[in-house]
Amino acid sequence: MDRYLVFGHPVRHSKSPFIHTLFARQTQQELEYGLAEPAVDEFAQALRTFFDQGGKGCNVTVPFKEQAFTLVDRLSPRAKRAGAVNTIKLTDDGVLLGDNTDGAGLVADLKSHGVTLADSRILLLGAGGAARGALAPLLAELPSELVIANRTHTKAQQLAAEFCDLGPVTAQTYEQLAGPFDLVINSTSASLQGELPPLAPALIHTDIAIYDMMYGASDTAFITWAKQHGARQTMDGLGMLVEQAAEAFTVWRGIRPGTKQVLRELKRNLGVI
Repeated sequence: MDRYLVFGHPVRHSKSPFIHTLFARQTQQELEYGLAEPAVDEFAQALRTFFDQGGKGCNVTVPFKEQAFTLVDRLSPRAKRAGAVNTIKLTDDGVLLGDNTDGAGLVADLKSHGVTLADSRILLLGAGGAARGALAPLLAELPSELVIANRTHTKAQQLAAEFCDLGPVTAQTYEQLAGPFDLVINSTSASLQGELPPLAPALIHTDIAIYDMMYGASDTAFITWAKQHGARQTMDGLGMLVEQAAEAFTVWRGIRPGTKQVLRELKRNLGVI
């Protein structure tokens, strides 16, 4: 039976085995999917051993995405742009192909919620790996403007300069931000600590769409704050998790699984309110 894994540290909380087992059942693919939690300095050896022993593909999560970028034989265009790899496939000719499905998962989830990206004004909070992975897919949807805001402004400037060939992307400080925005995406990990990015409440209006890449059994701190200031459409990153997994499954198996039922099952599994 074909074997797949997710590498991370820590990774025991991962829902990837649950998601991919449902995808396999739905598409009648015979595979098994497990977890691997090597020590941070043992990832390279663990990855080699997995494929030497017949592994077919894997997902890679924190803190190994940037390291995986350097370990594969070939990179997809979107992995090159993201500077990180979250999906690896062993091709038929024995090549380890590195891909990044995070941005595609984000865009697919936004569209599933009816969010219009073309000609929209988007605010992206954060300039780390999550933001980097999202930029090219977002710009491919032809927004009118994409603004990056980050606590360390120089990082936002560097990211905007790197991606400006793909579309109208700029960097602003939080103090410089002026609305209206159609969509705000929080790519920071602030919600994991129950914290908020320093965004002015005046930027929130009733017609804005709010997206937090983090997720939990209840609303994240950012979503709660946005609702308190009048946002009517709010979304967390659970759908992105499922959509990026579906993209990875497609890379590996050549068949696209449906995501709606799997997302419902995942919410039930998590006890999402």
